[in-house]
Amino acid sequence: MRLIFASLLAISLISCNKETDTYTLEGEAIGFADGTEVYVFTFENNQPKPIDTIKITQGKFSATYPKSDTTPLNFLRINEANASILFFPENENMQAKIYKDSIKASRITGGKQNAAYNSFVDKMDSFNARKQERMEQFRAANEANDTAAIAKIQSDNLNLIGEETEYKKQFLNEHNNTLFSVMLISDMAGRKEITPAEASAFVEKLDPKVASSQLAQDLKTNLDSLKKADVGSAAPDFSAPTPTGETMSLKDAMGKYTIIDFWASWCKPCRIENPNVVNVYNKYHDKGLNIISVSLDKAEQKDKWIQAIKDDKMDWYHVSNLEFWQDPIAKQYNVRSIPATFLLDENGMIIDKDLRGAALEAKIATLLGGE
Repeated sequence: MRLIFASLLAISLISCNKETDTYTLEGEAIGFADGTEVYVFTFENNQPKPIDTIKITQGKFSATYPKSDTTPLNFLRINEANASILFFPENENMQAKIYKDSIKASRITGGKQNAAYNSFVDKMDSFNARKQERMEQFRAANEANDTAAIAKIQSDNLNLIGEETEYKKQFLNEHNNTLFSVMLISDMAGRKEITPAEASAFVEKLDPKVASSQLAQDLKTNLDSLKKADVGSAAPDFSAPTPTGETMSLKDAMGKYTIIDFWASWCKPCRIENPNVVNVYNKYHDKGLNIISVSLDKAEQKDKWIQAIKDDKMDWYHVSNLEFWQDPIAKQYNVRSIPATFLLDENGMIIDKDLRGAALEAKIATLLGGE
């Protein structure tokens, strides 16, 4: 009897050991033909890396993978559906349900990270549905020229955006042990829903295992760079060639207040905004406002850069390395779209950024209007 029990226990232990070495991904694929290939990718050095190809058979697919101590970020890709499905392996068995006609509704479950991610996606779907409803209400009110209704819808929409941002922050506080939180922090910082300082605070709260991931380390590096050119920070100094070839630094251009203006001759929104900047400069230059524009034109566009300065009557300081988006000054200031502006006080501290149109003039008026 003891021998039989020992044998059964040994078999049980062997089975358990085998289960702890691997996990499975089993999927149901609705609407896909037999033989359709499902590609499995992970990320390595921030680049997608294929790790497996699974074929759909009778609406099903499955695969087994070795467990790992790392915190990976994976996705499924089905070319026929022209879409990807994100998921987070946690050494637990996972189930996928994929709809050919609705990849958006497709889900992969199994593990706490996937559960958190799916709950977030569902909540965002509900926010987007409410935004769509507001948009339809706005169209109707606009067609009816109902100004009171338009104002209320706009106010409601701002409240909705605020509600969405608060939900995201709450999610970050409650799910600091998920890799998706790292992605969300990065997205919110990129959309300027949170400041780089706020983003860094969320990063500091991450679970140690998640914080040690490459994704989190890269985010931390980017945020450290962003904070160098954020409101409240000292503006990074720089120097670059002027249109006539001399070298000019930011310090050379400083006034009582100084605008660093990133633009390019090929940038239509920049050219549209230029008359407003010219107006503000002409109105407040004698009171202490200086501007230094940094162009993101290319080397072969130097003549167009110089001509645009003349055409737009930009009678202030100009520099450019003529290196397009590789411009080192743009990288210093983490400029990813133009026009972009940074407003400095006389001590070179950034006191505001990305002011345009009436907002720019209103801000300068509060600073120099009484001079």
